[in-house]
Amino acid sequence: MHALGVNNCRSRVWQDGVEVARDFPLAELDGWLAKPEALVWFDLGEPDLAELRELASELQLDPLAVEDAVEPMERPKATRHANHTFLTCYSTTAVESEQGGVELMLGRISAFVLTNALITVRSGELVDLDPILTRWREDGLLVHGVAALVHGMLDEVVDGHFNAITTFDEELDRLEDLLFDSSRKPAEVQQRVFGLRKALVQLRRVVLPMREVVTAVMRFRDGRTQPQAGELDGYFNDLYDHAIRAAEWTESLRDMISGVFEANLSLQDSRLNEIMKKLSAWAAIIAVPTAVTGWFGQNIPFPGFGELGGVAQSSLLILVGSVGLYIVFRRFGWL
Repeated sequence: MHALGVNNCRSRVWQDGVEVARDFPLAELDGWLAKPEALVWFDLGEPDLAELRELASELQLDPLAVEDAVEPMERPKATRHANHTFLTCYSTTAVESEQGGVELMLGRISAFVLTNALITVRSGELVDLDPILTRWREDGLLVHGVAALVHGMLDEVVDGHFNAITTFDEELDRLEDLLFDSSRKPAEVQQRVFGLRKALVQLRRVVLPMREVVTAVMRFRDGRTQPQAGELDGYFNDLYDHAIRAAEWTESLRDMISGVFEANLSLQDSRLNEIMKKLSAWAAIIAVPTAVTGWFGQNIPFPGFGELGGVAQSSLLILVGSVGLYIVFRRFGWL
């Protein structure tokens, strides 16, 4: 194989579950692939399309799958081609935003599943490969062939989905507490709700299709190309169950954030009604002294006109009327 100018590459080779080589150059890839007893993983970090096409021609990869590996905004999927299976999925990381809420960071990883090799292609540095390597090293499944590599990678991705969903769930709990906080700024909840809804839309786009990805990978495995793959059926069934749970949890979070948004609008309407009732109540109270002073201020004689008793009479009417209305409005909860 020709030495391509691909940077940021990582690689491993196992035999009978034991690592025998690591970080070998791309030029040695075809040599390892020629050994049926070897299990090979090679990772390409942001390869150029021309370089990837040259690699594809050497490995007889489908041209459509190669284009999908570098195409932006590709949907998570798994497709079967003549010589390999191609799949795409996204890692997820929930981080705190500048506004105090939570936003989602996505990392894309595509993979070509060969008979004894897994070739991965990453876009950007958001996909952390170390947890995947640790999973492969510690789960003891590599003796089952390339299916173990696929399972470990997808299982780690789905676990990352659960971590992001848990973070969003905790943010939703904080928003629910903030709804009834009288000291909050009126626009704070609305801004954080919109931010969380946007992040959940992104999360939903990458989590829901994972059910189809896992199902397709399970269907594409067969005894001819992966002799020991059947021993991993239980692991793949468990992975599918996790993908289902993540999808259902994401859907429930979307419904709950819609409920928080509607509750926030209802609370705003309720607070507006409270303000209007208070303004109406105080306007009625102020109207009493205005009416009394206006009446006694007419330029005609009245009982107590020009006398101290008239002042006392008008003051008493103002006090009794204002206090009486205040008590009535308090009893009805307007004040």
